[in-house]
Amino acid sequence: MEKNTEFQTLIEQQLIYTVYQPIVSLQSGEIYGYEALTRAPGTSRFTSPVDLFQFAEEQGELYKLEKLAREKAIQGAKVNADQLLFINISSHVLHDPQFVPGKTLDVLSRHGLQPHNVVFEITERSSIEDFTLAKQILEHYRKQGYRIAIDDAGAGYSSLQAIAELQPDFIKIDRSLIENIHKNKMKEYILETFVTFAQKMNISLVAEGIEHMEELIQLTRMGIHYAQGYLLGKPSIKKGVIDARYMNAIGQNQRLQSGGAICSIGNLAAPVKVFDHKTLISEVADYAKKNQDCTGVVITNGMVPVGLLMRDQLFQHLAGQYAYSLFSNRTVDLIMDASPLIVDEGMAVEQVSQMATARSNHNLYDLVIITSEGKLLGTASVRAILECITNIRMESARIANPLTGLPGNQQIQRELGKRIMDRKPFHVVYADLDYFKWFNDRFGFQRGDQLIQYTADILQQAIAACGTPRDFVGHVGGDDFIAISSSLQPELLCQEMIRRFEQGVQVFYEGEEWDFVRDRSGAEVPSDGVTLSLSLVVCRCDSAITVEQISQTAAGLKKQAKAHHGSVYFMTYLHESV
Repeated sequence: MEKNTEFQTLIEQQLIYTVYQPIVSLQSGEIYGYEALTRAPGTSRFTSPVDLFQFAEEQGELYKLEKLAREKAIQGAKVNADQLLFINISSHVLHDPQFVPGKTLDVLSRHGLQPHNVVFEITERSSIEDFTLAKQILEHYRKQGYRIAIDDAGAGYSSLQAIAELQPDFIKIDRSLIENIHKNKMKEYILETFVTFAQKMNISLVAEGIEHMEELIQLTRMGIHYAQGYLLGKPSIKKGVIDARYMNAIGQNQRLQSGGAICSIGNLAAPVKVFDHKTLISEVADYAKKNQDCTGVVITNGMVPVGLLMRDQLFQHLAGQYAYSLFSNRTVDLIMDASPLIVDEGMAVEQVSQMATARSNHNLYDLVIITSEGKLLGTASVRAILECITNIRMESARIANPLTGLPGNQQIQRELGKRIMDRKPFHVVYADLDYFKWFNDRFGFQRGDQLIQYTADILQQAIAACGTPRDFVGHVGGDDFIAISSSLQPELLCQEMIRRFEQGVQVFYEGEEWDFVRDRSGAEVPSDGVTLSLSLVVCRCDSAITVEQISQTAAGLKKQAKAHHGSVYFMTYLHESV
């Protein structure tokens, strides 16, 4: 059959089908959406989707193919109400006369989806030649609720130009930038530029082609929003779930970014060779000889670990003149360590480290067996555990303010970016001490540092009393702080901050009294002492907002608060028009 005849048969008989690859949130570890990918039957000569779409473009049949591909993708999607479906569209199709607005909406309606579930992903099969027309077409779709993504960013100049011209909602970072990013500083610096740009423009980043855990961890730490790749899930007709190990790794790194220092041992679980407890010792020995990197194996009864056999221990048993003959036909449970260190995945790494290093010298470097609901999850070496603790402490020291221990500006920016991307209501409280310079000059820098630490404490106490578990307190620097909260009563939170501050600040004056203080310019100002000014910015997230808008709005409120006597807060709602 000629290629063109086969192509027409595929279209007319609708033989192409869709597979779905998960896109995972690096904030929550949950599936954020799926990219729909078109495939031809296995018996077709168009086994490569690149060949299929390239042939369609050469024959002037690209619109016909993509129209069918979109319909197939929507037909089989069945995404949740809050999930997205990424559908590829070639830039050439945007200019095709047959690309009539409204066709996709009809298909969505028939299958119970809405435009807000769909992201049109502009692919790099060809460059956009008329950006003015492309912007007009895409703006029409944006007004209906669709979102736009630019694919293959970083692979060529044309994708960067498309980002600048089309101002997409998502940028998908090409695999060429992602591969081995944990080993390549140049790639890391380039991607950092994307992260900074995305934060300023309120654009979400999707890293493509992730195949290794080290890549995933590095991307999570850098503040990338979403991830896609074989490590997380291969394209499939059935939409799969994400491996718990990867979700745990994402969660652990997000805690680090937020200033936390808690890491569960489950994050370090690595695959390990498993043998049933009734396996012959000779079979285990043969495996160990063929796999020189094997440090140990786990012995199980079903899915439950019942023992550990380290490589050195195995060969010690077989080292004697007649040992191999004596043991080879006996089962491995005879020589295994029947009391290894077995811990649940939720246990803190620090606690596991203490348990592991408390073992006898003979077992000090044995693998730690990790379980999930009693079943084997993997193992962790003592080296991996100690490296994790070192990294956590180094990361915490790097990201925290040295005086208060609170997250600094980098983490504040990331937290604000995450809240904006979540599209859920939240509010921001900027806190600033009035006349702190006067206090510092009068009582000395040591007492000034104590007042800063006191302020950090009362903000955290107020959040604990009136906030939610996900709330965040950061130290901008000097006497400036920020709190990000989702509490239902933001004004009550501000009132609690002021109450707690006023309740304890008098202790710092050592019983002294005065009629006035001096402001930063040295002018006398009637005041009893240091006061607290709060700017409360309530973000509804019913329209697009940016970190810059929040900051500018808070700065305006701060001026109003500082113009008033005493500790006060000023509040406003942030909308798109700000």
